[in-house]
Amino acid sequence: MNTIKRLSLMLLGVMACTTILAQQSHRVASYVNTVNPNESAYMAANGIIILGKAPKARAINSFNISTDLTRNCIECAKYYRTTLPADVKVYLLVIPSATSFYTPKSATRWTRDEAVAINAIYAGLDPNVVIVDAYSELSKHVSEDIYSRTDHHWAPLGGYYAAKSIAEAAGVPFKDLSNYERKVVPGYVGSMYSYSKDAAIKNSPEDFVYHKPKNIAYETTYITYSLASNRKTITGESRPTKGNYFYNFSGGGAYCTFMGSDSRITQVKTATQNGRRMLIVKDSFGNAIPGYLFYSFEEIHVIDFRFFNKNLKSYIKEHDITDVVISTNLTFACSPSTMSTYKRLLVQ
Repeated sequence: MNTIKRLSLMLLGVMACTTILAQQSHRVASYVNTVNPNESAYMAANGIIILGKAPKARAINSFNISTDLTRNCIECAKYYRTTLPADVKVYLLVIPSATSFYTPKSATRWTRDEAVAINAIYAGLDPNVVIVDAYSELSKHVSEDIYSRTDHHWAPLGGYYAAKSIAEAAGVPFKDLSNYERKVVPGYVGSMYSYSKDAAIKNSPEDFVYHKPKNIAYETTYITYSLASNRKTITGESRPTKGNYFYNFSGGGAYCTFMGSDSRITQVKTATQNGRRMLIVKDSFGNAIPGYLFYSFEEIHVIDFRFFNKNLKSYIKEHDITDVVISTNLTFACSPSTMSTYKRLLVQ
């Protein structure tokens, strides 16, 4: 072996070891609330905590899941990494809830620190799974509207910062918000009113603000599932059909702005030509992410783990996917049944 080739192999080995060490030592620092630390709080129905008063009340979930259950996410991510081809990069994005950043002192007795669970996942993760640390990026922007006050999801702006974290982890370009058209849906009251039945949330409507990319061509194709009356069982599917990526919704339906529905397979072909084709395997939090990656990937494929009846490994091969993101909110990450469903997609 000549000297140059030997040195190159040694350098690659050092880089691989450095990456593994960085993954194993990755930790997030628990966010110290400086936005609403002294806000009043009370417990409403279904474990939902109400902060402040109308017309600016906020609802957050209580997080009381044992850290031991984080092993479900660790095992799922490892299964993806060991099952998929080595040349397909596998990423894990664990999405914190608003509880991580907006829990005041008066409500800490009702919820655990989500950062502890996220760090438990990172500590046990297969070193060849790439961490997408949205928590740390979001913690820099807590004073902005990154989470909805009236819905359990993050706001689109939270999805923007998560997309930025994905692009950084993948080593692809990322455009800031000056490259987007700002769109506003007024009078939004999301899911937290139906969950809590609390008048303070009903009387605290907010603007739903999202962003449409400018000056880039893209084409969206859907395969849409037909569902039984239980909204879970798939009874049929459409042929691939071109459609809009962004939909016009008003009021409480505004979170369906992106892709219109969870029960479909989405494929977006963009004018970005870099040979990178990303697949996002998601829950509904993931809906807010893909629209911020059109400048970053040549293709973006999106499936919801609850509505996919094909073999995911075959889908990845068929579409020559280069990057796979497992995107899951923290509660689902700790759920044995949810993580089993994510895993089953690869073999069904």
